[in-house]
Amino acid sequence: MALRVKDILKDKGLEVIAIDSGSTVDAAVNKMVERNIGAILVMEDGKCVGVFTERDVLKCWTKHSSFEKVAIKDVMSRDLLVIEPHNDLDYAMTIMTNKKIRHLPVIEDGRVVGLISIRDVVKYHIGNLEAEVHYLKDYIRGS
Repeated sequence: MALRVKDILKDKGLEVIAIDSGSTVDAAVNKMVERNIGAILVMEDGKCVGVFTERDVLKCWTKHSSFEKVAIKDVMSRDLLVIEPHNDLDYAMTIMTNKKIRHLPVIEDGRVVGLISIRDVVKYHIGNLEAEVHYLKDYIRGS
């Protein structure tokens, strides 16, 4: 059975952590630190218009001496690649690896239902591999 993006979301939960596009970088960084996350979705009028990542923080730092007056919409990543809940995890990993990105918004019926990271994908794969190894050991022992 193929592992799907929806399997990660089921375990991770469907909470979407986002910030309004008019917010400042300072507000976004504080929210990311508070929630211990590496990326936050940027919303405008209920639609996802970008993502702001740790990498974007570093790029912003090299151009601005303070985050308090910089609008998130001016420094976020705009060219979003997205994935759907029914997509295969191998497909998600291929996108992330080939495009050198660590986060993918999950879209269903035109709305954001989650955000997965490469860490989420690896963690889920490892959990399934451990379960498979356990099952095979039991099978070999005849249990």
